[in-house]
Amino acid sequence: MSDVLVVGASAAGLATAESLRKQGFAGSIQLVGDEAHPPYDRPPLSKQVLSGAWSAERAVLRPPADLQALGIELVLDRRAVSVDVRRHEVTVVGGKRLPYGTLVIATGLTPRRLDPFVGLAGVHTLRTVEDVRRLREDLLRAGHLIVLGAGVLGCEIAATGRELGLDVTMVDPAPVPMGSQVGHEIGRMLAELHRDNGVEVLTCTKVEAPVVTSGRIAGVLTSRGPIAADVVVVAVGSTPATDWLEGSGLTLDDGVVCDSRCRAAENVYAAGDVARWWHERQSRSVRLENRTNAAEQALAVADNILGADRPYVPVPYFWTDQHGVRIQVFGDLTAADRIRVIEGTLGARKFVAVAETGERAVGVVGWNSARGVRKARELLTADR
Repeated sequence: MSDVLVVGASAAGLATAESLRKQGFAGSIQLVGDEAHPPYDRPPLSKQVLSGAWSAERAVLRPPADLQALGIELVLDRRAVSVDVRRHEVTVVGGKRLPYGTLVIATGLTPRRLDPFVGLAGVHTLRTVEDVRRLREDLLRAGHLIVLGAGVLGCEIAATGRELGLDVTMVDPAPVPMGSQVGHEIGRMLAELHRDNGVEVLTCTKVEAPVVTSGRIAGVLTSRGPIAADVVVVAVGSTPATDWLEGSGLTLDDGVVCDSRCRAAENVYAAGDVARWWHERQSRSVRLENRTNAAEQALAVADNILGADRPYVPVPYFWTDQHGVRIQVFGDLTAADRIRVIEGTLGARKFVAVAETGERAVGVVGWNSARGVRKARELLTADR
């Protein structure tokens, strides 16, 4: 029996195992992943790895010697297919059963797909190392890339496409890029940034159908008309990877539902993109899809496995790099009535702004202002 079984060889999964070891946990730990690769970082995939600036190996989170020193058993290329929480067993592809004392679910996300585009040559999603390898091969032979979706991932892929010298069109039905993450004002600035760097940004535009020639994508029919392309990337969001948990008795609702300690059931925890937990300070259920949360939540899970009994109450944070600009966000910009610049200017494209509702700060954003935005974060924690 594994004392702790972590399903998901992800950033969150590895961080959970590392934290347990750093705090002196001497029991056995198994880390199960559905890919053949050791745990790697996902944020560089859409930027440095896709552009060719990094090899895929550089995105690996820990070298083999460090993983070996942790004293964990890596079970790779084995997808979990079910869990029996009464018998404390996880079954993986092939039928092997892995018993556990404590289970940590860190299986992350699955990219959403658009049915008419599934199976067409030249159409891609991006989530894994293998996804980025196939996409890069296609992009190096392409002239025009269409990105369907202007969220964080879509915007980053569009920027990388321009870096590779392609003509790029980004299509989204929303009024501005990344509006659900940064609100309208910053989203409008992002649209300008992409257009200034040669991306055709088609917002308020619906995708209607693929244009296909001999089984391969040749373009996209949109509400504005047809657009020719050699490659299409579908970046229309993701869903928590919980299919394998159906029928387990765990509560599933846009993620694995947990209490404020990230506990889904007795001896079962969840961490990272897949976890939906009760945020005590916000008095609501929260699920975050970003790298920072994956690491921070893993530490909370490890603490609670070891008996800390502490709520996980982070200040949400994410960053993105696009066209040489780093945008950093703390809190929730979309909950704001207004955005107020407190350092620099919008026109100079180097600023820190605070998002406010009434007299209360609910978020801060830095545009190429790393030091300033870290200091401004204090506005979100001053009354805690």
